[in-house]
Amino acid sequence: MRHKTTSRNMLGGTLLGHLAAILAVAMWGYSFVSSKVLLENGLGPVQIYVCRFVLAYILVVAISHRRLWASTWREEGMFCLCGLCAGSVYFIAENIALEYTLTTNVSLLTSMSPLVTAMLVGLVYKTEKLGIGTWIGSAVAIVGVACVVFNSSASVEVRPLGDFLSLAAAFSWAVYSLILRRLNANYDVWFISRKTFFYGVLTAIPFLFFERDTADPLELMNSPEVYGNLLFLSVGASTIAYVLWAQTVKNVGALKANNYMYLQPIVTLVVSALVLGESVTLVGYIGIALILLGLWVGDNINEFIRRKA
Repeated sequence: MRHKTTSRNMLGGTLLGHLAAILAVAMWGYSFVSSKVLLENGLGPVQIYVCRFVLAYILVVAISHRRLWASTWREEGMFCLCGLCAGSVYFIAENIALEYTLTTNVSLLTSMSPLVTAMLVGLVYKTEKLGIGTWIGSAVAIVGVACVVFNSSASVEVRPLGDFLSLAAAFSWAVYSLILRRLNANYDVWFISRKTFFYGVLTAIPFLFFERDTADPLELMNSPEVYGNLLFLSVGASTIAYVLWAQTVKNVGALKANNYMYLQPIVTLVVSALVLGESVTLVGYIGIALILLGLWVGDNINEFIRRKA
C-alpha cells in the first residue's frame, strides 16, 4: 500500500513538473515580445534586466526572508554562480550578441541550451548516459528551431563575436541547470530563486555604467505599455517562471526540464504574430511540428529501448 502511495506521489510530482516547465517556458517565450516593446520605448537591455529582477527580488523576499545565508560558503558560492549563469551573464550576453550578429543567429544558438545541458550531464554524471533518443530528438528539435527562427528571415551569416556570445548564453543556462540540480536537494525553490535574483542583479550593476543613450525608467512609468510589460517581466517571467523552473528541475531532472526550452521559439513565434502582427510562414509551421516531434522522440525512444533491454 505504501509502495502504491509513493508511486502515485512520484507520478503526481512528475506531472506537475512537466506542467510547470510548459508554463515557465511559455512566459519566457512571451518575454521576448515584452522586452522588445520596452527597448522600443527607449530602455536599454541592462536597464530592463536590472529593473525586472530588482522588482522580482522584492517580491520573493516578501515570501522568503527568514533565512539569510546558505549552509556553507561553498553553497553560497554556488548561488552566486546561479545568479551569474541564469541572470547577468545569460541575459547580457544574449542582448549584446544582438548588436554583433543577426537575430536569427542569436535565436538559433541560444536555443541549443538543452543539447549543451545533455552533454554536460553526460560528462558530470557518469551514471546518466545519453540515450540515442536524446541525440535524435535534439537533432530534430534543433532543425525545428532553425525553421521557426528562419520564419521571418532566411539570411544567415557567420559573425564570430556575436555567435560566440550566443553560445556563451546557451552554455551559461546549461551550467545553471546543473547547479540547480544540486541545490534543490537542500533548499526550497523560493530561497533558490531569491539568491539567484540577488546575485544576478549584483553582478549586472557594473554593466549599467557602460550603457549609453537610454531613457530614465521613472519618466516612462506613466505609460501603461511600459509598466505593464515591466510588471509581466518581473512577476511572471522572473518570479513565477524561475520558481516553477526550480520545481521542474527538482521533479523531472535537469535533462528533461531543458528539453522544454525548445518550445520557447514556438511561443515567441505565436505571440509575435498575435501581438506584433508578424506573419507565420509555412516554414514556421513546419518548425513547430519538428520541435514537438523532437520532444516526443527524445522521451519515447529512450523509454522504448529501456523496456526492450
